[in-house]
Amino acid sequence: MSRLVVIGADPGGMAAISAARQHTPDLEVVAIERGRHTSYSACGIPYLVGGEVDDVAELVARSPAAHRANDIDVRLRHEATALDLDLRRVEIRDLDGSRTYQLDFDHLLLGTGGRPFRPDLPGIDLPFIRGVQTLDDAEELVAQVEAVDCQHVVVVGGGYIGLEIAEAFLHRQAHVVLVEQAPQVMASLDPEIGALVTAAMHRHGVEVHLDTAVTGFEPGKVLTADGVFDADIVVLGIGVTPNSELADAAGIRLGVRRSIRVDRRQRTSAEGVWAAGDCCESRHLMSGEPVHVPLGTVANRQSRVAGTNIGGGYATFPGVLGTAISKICDTEVARTGLTSLEAARAGFVYDVTTVESTTRARYYPGSDLMTTRFVVERGTGRLLGAQIVGGAGAAKRIDTCATAITAGMTVEQIAQLDLSYAPPFSGVWDPILVTARAALKSVR
Repeated sequence: MSRLVVIGADPGGMAAISAARQHTPDLEVVAIERGRHTSYSACGIPYLVGGEVDDVAELVARSPAAHRANDIDVRLRHEATALDLDLRRVEIRDLDGSRTYQLDFDHLLLGTGGRPFRPDLPGIDLPFIRGVQTLDDAEELVAQVEAVDCQHVVVVGGGYIGLEIAEAFLHRQAHVVLVEQAPQVMASLDPEIGALVTAAMHRHGVEVHLDTAVTGFEPGKVLTADGVFDADIVVLGIGVTPNSELADAAGIRLGVRRSIRVDRRQRTSAEGVWAAGDCCESRHLMSGEPVHVPLGTVANRQSRVAGTNIGGGYATFPGVLGTAISKICDTEVARTGLTSLEAARAGFVYDVTTVESTTRARYYPGSDLMTTRFVVERGTGRLLGAQIVGGAGAAKRIDTCATAITAGMTVEQIAQLDLSYAPPFSGVWDPILVTARAALKSVR
């Protein structure tokens, strides 16, 4: 019987095990997990912090006991510390038992994930500064918030995590300051669309400071080039760094942003070693370039591909568009494909069309404004990317755009799509169709 060792028992790692066992039911599996939970929704963490989700258990899809009942040897609070690729062996440290041991493998899946980027600044290790990458992180953050009179919160970083954590603390009636070193929040959007998100954050009560570098921390204080902000809690939302040190030390090849390089089957440069999720790279479907996209959707899809191949089947991961969606209060944000800057870097000649419309028929109660932007290849009319900001019901339309981009559709073809219509959901022309029709003028 061959043994699969999985490092990282999050939903991706466990999805890989499920896929592998569909092809090889008698595969022996050992899952190594540094934390205290398995198969949980990291994307639900901001809503646990904000109180919309009442209990940590609600975010857990399958407990360690449930996995063990399926004959998976789950070892919590264990950390892989070294790989010996010649002997096909992992060195494991039992974090609670203070012992180290060796574990042989036939197949190894690296699902080591990522960690919040922590800048090397004075005071960065103070206990009131938190990241929120894992469910353990979330439990510690919630416990700390409930133990102090949390009135002032500073969020460092204006990406998806920054947006969602800002909303979480608005729900807790805290005064929220968001500090972003770049000139805009949501760097994955074009600046004009990012400005709409900034305006929405101000409208919802977040104090946003752009072009503002954090210079250090003191107890209860965040020091910046623009002044000092009071903080009972600081949450880092600067971005995610791949946990690739284990692979790197073993001589496994790294790629973009020091993520683990993989082929289309999720194989690393080492025989019998696979990688999936936030620790490894992907290929962008439009540019063809390697990218690091730390999203749960990507991690789960890559893990299923890896598991299928480990089990003896055949699967490939086609790549990503970076499709993502988020919100702050009642303002929704989504993007897919290439922004105008990304399209330029990839060598495309393009036009940009931006249309303001409404989420429902304009006369229907609850109708709200939404802005849709298309990035379109000049000459061919092919859709390269899309961005959406708007009220309730706006952002999930990004899935239509992602589907169209994957299919290689032009804006002329998109404009002819037979999309649904009823006043509670859209005007007679859905905003995607309206934007496609407007974009036609630039390619004809």
